[in-house]
Amino acid sequence: MGIERHHTPRLLLRGGLVIDTAPHPIAHPHTDVLVEEGRIAAVGPDLPLDDTDTGLEVIDARTMVVLPGFVDTHRHLWQGVLRSAAVDESLDRYLHRILGDLGARYTPAEVYTGNLLGALECLDSGVTTVQDFSHVQHTPEHTAAAVEALTEAGTRAVFGYGYPVFDEAARQADWVRKARTDHFPSREALVTMALAPVGPSFTPPEAVREDWLLARELGLPLAVHVQAGPVAQRPIAALQEQGLLTAGTLYVHGNSLPDSELRLIAESGGAVAITPAIEASMRFGAPMAGRLRRAGITTGLGADAVTSAPGDMFSQMRAALMSSHFDGDAASGTSTIKAADVLRMATAEGAAALGLGDEVGSLEIGKRADLILLRADALNLAPVTHDPIGAVVTAAHPGNVDTVLVDGRPVKRNGRLLYADLGGVLTEAHRAAERLGASSARSSS
Repeated sequence: MGIERHHTPRLLLRGGLVIDTAPHPIAHPHTDVLVEEGRIAAVGPDLPLDDTDTGLEVIDARTMVVLPGFVDTHRHLWQGVLRSAAVDESLDRYLHRILGDLGARYTPAEVYTGNLLGALECLDSGVTTVQDFSHVQHTPEHTAAAVEALTEAGTRAVFGYGYPVFDEAARQADWVRKARTDHFPSREALVTMALAPVGPSFTPPEAVREDWLLARELGLPLAVHVQAGPVAQRPIAALQEQGLLTAGTLYVHGNSLPDSELRLIAESGGAVAITPAIEASMRFGAPMAGRLRRAGITTGLGADAVTSAPGDMFSQMRAALMSSHFDGDAASGTSTIKAADVLRMATAEGAAALGLGDEVGSLEIGKRADLILLRADALNLAPVTHDPIGAVVTAAHPGNVDTVLVDGRPVKRNGRLLYADLGGVLTEAHRAAERLGASSARSSS
């Protein structure tokens, strides 16, 4: 029912305005990209073309901007069927209504629909890799549904197994072990697993230790929300004191953390996912991009929750860039964050934050061919030649996404997703929203 799983053996993107993101974003006009067996094989102008090679497909990219697919480092995909259900609401209200009320009533079927809708939305807007922080694992069946939807969509994903915040009975280590065994037999698959526990900011030390040791046992990376309190005012220091400060951990938000905590993250080899739109609307604290850059911390961007904010990376890049202007050098009037920095967060740094930096996030030869093509001749982008990187960050939107490749396989062409049953997904999403009663719950509050 979904997207066919075969690779195009050889694919040549001809003559595009190519933006690479490593080691720093740079634009190369009139450049080709060759894809072979799902990997980037060559990048350069006028790559040789054998007209007799019947196994080569050529895409005319002369009116396109070609760049690595976006990497969303923090999103709750299961909330896809609750889109805009909590706009203007406080964090406390979001937690109790979306996680405590509506989330508790999710069936596995609704998790499947929410995840599938959310993953397809990602692909449609150029997000080729997503970290799905899935804190709706009320039963093993919920987990199976979430993972099945990610696989069905054809996206690259890190499935973050999270315990429901208000369902203590669902905090079952054996369910995590079962998920690891049943659904993630290969580390080479498009969908891999992480553990996404509640963490030291919100749970007592003994629970934290159990979760971190479980991740070690199963060989899983960790992703965790952090802030100053209410349990641990210095959550990163608390991990260090327990001997649990683990390299490769992805910390989410952290707006209220002091610089001393950020130094511990940097020294331990951790990364941070920021979600600037949500952090602003729910008043998590001051913008983080500049502080993280000064601390030398690998930083990724995320949409977080479509219940309350946009789900595309263009919106997140703009939110990060514009909010960083409040965190610059007042004397010189300059910001510590530039458009190129934000594009790296949305691509190469985001990939590194998820432990996928060797596989995706830039156009390095040998990396997986997760690529997007934007229509440079669109009214909102043309003429793109003055500052292509700045234009992608400040002017582009999801409607400009013409073509999307994941692992060298087209999942969107000519502005249309190739998923076979989009109508069926939308029908199920409307049914789920009606059953959950999200709109009536809000109007009656």
